[in-house]
Amino acid sequence: MLRKTFVAGAALLSFTCANSQDSSMALARVPKPIESKTVAETPEPAKPAFLTISGSVDTYYKYDFAKKKANNFTSFTNSHNNFSLGMASVKFEHKTDKLDAVADLGFGPRAKEFSYTDDGITAAIKQLYVSYSPASWVKFTAGTWATHVGYELLDPQLNRNYSMSYLFTNGPFSHTGVKADLTAGKHGFMVGISNPTDYRYVPDGVINKKFFIAQYSFAASDNFKLYLNYVGGKAPDTSMGSQFDAVITAKLSPKFNIGLNGTVSSVKKWTGSKNADGEKWWGAAAYLNLDPVSWFGLTLRSEYFNDDHRLKVFSSTTKGGNIFANTLSANFKTGNFIFIPELRVEHASQNIFTGSDGKGKSSSANILFAAVYYF
Repeated sequence: MLRKTFVAGAALLSFTCANSQDSSMALARVPKPIESKTVAETPEPAKPAFLTISGSVDTYYKYDFAKKKANNFTSFTNSHNNFSLGMASVKFEHKTDKLDAVADLGFGPRAKEFSYTDDGITAAIKQLYVSYSPASWVKFTAGTWATHVGYELLDPQLNRNYSMSYLFTNGPFSHTGVKADLTAGKHGFMVGISNPTDYRYVPDGVINKKFFIAQYSFAASDNFKLYLNYVGGKAPDTSMGSQFDAVITAKLSPKFNIGLNGTVSSVKKWTGSKNADGEKWWGAAAYLNLDPVSWFGLTLRSEYFNDDHRLKVFSSTTKGGNIFANTLSANFKTGNFIFIPELRVEHASQNIFTGSDGKGKSSSANILFAAVYYF
């Protein structure tokens, strides 16, 4: 994103940037067995290839208490007093023993904003990649995939809050290139080379340096996981940047779990002759998730976003600042349907919001109601 700097979707990610979740149906085709004179000469039948199809649709209504659409500085919910479309998404995945091909497509305002560097039909591509696993502990992937950075994901059914965080909005969305994933017991490693963040294709005449991406993961148990993420390189605007990111998830009881995300992004702007000293933005978010019963859950997201160097939200101000945002979301579930009422309250160190009287304000609040169906 270098609309965003470098641093939340999947392969679809469930979370950090590195998690995903699929609902699928399998269409199996069993290969014809090879005839042989002896059992010893008969090769072991290959596992059948299968195709899974999953996806989602979502829509929402949002009301800003100051009646100002411009009070939104995060992704996907740029509206006021309006019934709005989110995204229609469908993911096709074909798997064999060693190969995996994924075509993940999205249509609607959410998908268009996610693929902001693309035009036309290519803007519908969320993910498009091929993976090869020569052994159980290694996998190579080529194509475009959702970022490993951050806690939140593009697909709404994979998040408990419907609105997005400042960390997701200003971090990378996707990467296009090649990567290798390796596992060793409880440890995981990923390294890769990609185009500049969020660019599936870099236009002619634009600087096209490659980025380095990496992740280390540690799963102490099903109840505790750690992800350390990195992305860095030279952007098409010739600035240089790097982002370090950490995600922790912990299940403290069957009904309560938490997520933590911290990130820092450094940018060295191009002066015309060299890259200037580094400037940065950083932030941290905590997610408290309570599920008292199977059909109802609550999530409180508390986020602090610092932009003292005016790289993002405070770019039009004379000095930088910070934002403290709290979002309380309820999840009512029945089958594959989720209804999400949400209250969001934000406070900034400067008057970056607009009040109902048209004057600058340091605080903002809105309510939102979202409907999500996934399959």
